[in-house]
Amino acid sequence: MSGSLVNVILALAAGAIGGNAVGTMFRQFNLGPLGNSIAGILGGGLGGEILSMIVSGGAVDASSVESFVAQIIGGGVGGGLLMAIVGIIRQTMGGPSASA
Repeated sequence: MSGSLVNVILALAAGAIGGNAVGTMFRQFNLGPLGNSIAGILGGGLGGEILSMIVSGGAVDASSVESFVAQIIGGGVGGGLLMAIVGIIRQTMGGPSASA
């Protein structure tokens, strides 16, 4: 498996975990397990790539340890952040809460 594919998978998995963790911690923004995972995966992919580019200065060595760590941290934070943003928007628009 190529290093860049592993990085993407790490970011997506970390994003799903981050989205579900934020959904568990902040019940008012919870979108349910599927919604948390989907928002987390999308945010994780974006967050992982952005942080990886920042850490590496644009020259991405997909097999470096720094790249793996950046994907995991960026994916988790990005996934949690996007899930929280979607949850806040949903709550503001008066949508039903998945935790109710």
